[in-house]
Amino acid sequence: MSETNEAVGPVILLGPPGAGKGTQAKEIVARYGLPQISTGDILRDHKARGTALGAKAAEYMDKGQLVPDQVLFGLVTDRLHSKDCHRGFVLDGFPRTVEQAEWLDKLLAGKLFDNENGEQVRILPVVIDIQMDYNRLFQRLTGRRTCPSCKRIYNVYFQPPRKSETCDDDGSKLETRKDDSEAVVSERLKEYERKTLPLTEYYRQKGRLREVNGDRDVADVTREIMGMIDSNRSVQAGR
Repeated sequence: MSETNEAVGPVILLGPPGAGKGTQAKEIVARYGLPQISTGDILRDHKARGTALGAKAAEYMDKGQLVPDQVLFGLVTDRLHSKDCHRGFVLDGFPRTVEQAEWLDKLLAGKLFDNENGEQVRILPVVIDIQMDYNRLFQRLTGRRTCPSCKRIYNVYFQPPRKSETCDDDGSKLETRKDDSEAVVSERLKEYERKTLPLTEYYRQKGRLREVNGDRDVADVTREIMGMIDSNRSVQAGR
């Protein structure tokens, strides 16, 4: 948890599948005491509570279709107006398109965040793109193996079991998720690149994009990301 109650503002995490966004989001949440927000969590929450927005979203989700932006915007607006977002928040997986980014900018244009001294400040989003070498990322995803019994996770390239395809702890034969097949992973990475390049360029032109090398040790990546967040809030809060 953060040692202060200073305003942090919006933090947007970008990066391909397997780049470590979830890990870094948890570190940010722990340090600054901000909520981590994903559209998947919002959708499941509204659906479980039976809200009007949740029912509308469920019409599409139950058919395996993407929830339209206009419905998604209503859900995100509702979440970002919650009390726990008063100092800032971490967005993981949103926005995914330029259209969503433009909408989010309009939503946040007049938003003020609470500082520890009682004042309110305007802090624009800091957008952090976690980049990784394609081959390493491909190995990280396709090399994953899981023990069906104890659920321990291995990677045949980076953290292999002592005996090939066998769990060190209970001897079970390790399993590969369908989503981790080479064909599926390759398509996921290509799709991410197609959708994200325009988005990163949008934020680059706005002067908000920060790029970090995710190929390094997790702790080193975390330190650099924290520095980016601290720098963004200090400059914009007039410190």
